[in-house]
Amino acid sequence: MVMATFRFYEELNDFLPRERRGREFAAHCARAATTKHMIEALGVPHTEVELVLVNGESSTFERLIEDGDRIAAYPKFEAFDITPLLRVRERPLRRLRFVADAHLGGLARFLRLAGFDTVYDNHIHDDEIAELAAREGRVVLTRDRELLKRRTITHGCYIHALKPEAQLRELFDRLDLSASVQPFALCLHCNLPVRAVDKASVADQLPPAVRAQHDEFTTCDCCGRVYWKGSHWKRMTDLLARAADVDPNPSA
Repeated sequence: MVMATFRFYEELNDFLPRERRGREFAAHCARAATTKHMIEALGVPHTEVELVLVNGESSTFERLIEDGDRIAAYPKFEAFDITPLLRVRERPLRRLRFVADAHLGGLARFLRLAGFDTVYDNHIHDDEIAELAAREGRVVLTRDRELLKRRTITHGCYIHALKPEAQLRELFDRLDLSASVQPFALCLHCNLPVRAVDKASVADQLPPAVRAQHDEFTTCDCCGRVYWKGSHWKRMTDLLARAADVDPNPSA
C-alpha cells in the first residue's frame, strides 16, 4: 500500500470532509493509482482542478503516485496565466463558453443575459453534455459531482448555491467574469447574438405602449424576438449589478 500526503486549496476544500479542509492529510493509495484517481477518490472532481504539484513540481493527472509523495491541488487561476505550469490539460480556457445541466435553467438564462454563450435544454442528458463539452470546449456547469468526474470532461464547475442569482454571483466570483460581461448581446431564448434594428421594421410586432414609448430595439434573426429597454430590462440590469458587481449599462 502506498501512502501519500495531500493538500487541497481554496474552494476545492468544499468537497472534503471538514476534518481534512485547509490542512495536509495522509491517505492510503492503491498501487498504480494516478493523481487523478486519488483526487477524485478523495471527493474532488478533476474538472475543478487546474494545477497539481507533486513534490513541488507540476504534474499530469496520469502520474503514478509513489510512496511518500506530497500532492497539492489548486483550483482555477483566472487572475493570471498559469500556462507555463499547466500539465493537467493542454491549456487553460480564456474564452469561456458554458453548457448547463438540466437543473440550472435559471443560471443559464442569467449567463446569456450577461453575454456568455451558454447551452441549455431542460431535456439534455449527461451523455450529451459530456459530448458537447468535449467537442466545443465548453465549461460544464452542474450540481452533479459524478458528471464532473467523467474522463472526457476537462473543464467544469460544481455550483454550490441553490438559487439562480446566488449561482450567478458564485460563478462570477470564481471565474472572475466581470470584465467579460456584454449585457443583452445574446438572445435569451436562442443563445445567439442579437442585432440593432430600425423601429419601423419591427413596429408591427410591438405592443402599442412600447411603440409609443421606445425607439431602440434589437432582434434575434433566429427566433424573431424583439427586445427593448422596458421594465424587464431595468430589472435585469439591477440583477446584473447585484450579482456581478459591474455596471451593466456603462454607456448610459
